[in-house]
Amino acid sequence: MASRGEIPAAPAVDAGPDGRAETPSERADRNWDDVLQELRVLQTGTQILTGFLLAVAFQPAFDDLTDPQRAFYLVLLVLAALSAIIALAPVAMHRSLFRRLAKPDVVLFGHRALIGALATVGVLLIGVVAFVFDVVLGFDPAWIAAASLGAAVVILWLVVPGYLRRHHSRKVDRS
Repeated sequence: MASRGEIPAAPAVDAGPDGRAETPSERADRNWDDVLQELRVLQTGTQILTGFLLAVAFQPAFDDLTDPQRAFYLVLLVLAALSAIIALAPVAMHRSLFRRLAKPDVVLFGHRALIGALATVGVLLIGVVAFVFDVVLGFDPAWIAAASLGAAVVILWLVVPGYLRRHHSRKVDRS
């Protein structure tokens, strides 16, 4: 602690793996902001899908669904609720740990919850489209739509980022 008249020492700053000179607290704040922004984007899509699924049960044509279609609908509805719960969990944790100097732990939890929510929403998106295709066109077109969207999710959410991550790490290793 600085005595009277002395300038207090600045917090320790280190250059992280991304080359930014910031304190651990500044890094945690920045990372938390990133997690929150990603959660906002994800939550909007989840809310739209959940609203769609909730409205389906109150449509007159709902009575025309087969028992397997109703069961699939209920699975999708639970999946929508689960994705919302997972996506909101980091916010609840942040609130419960507010001012307890646990931001790095909250950020790590938020990161992991975000990955879980993305996985859940990916399955939900594929399932909702398959459900609509099943109701409108039948079982076989529903499987084709689900497989096509599943491939798109795997390629765009896993393969391309994995390739870029490997490419980026090679670039960093060379410098």
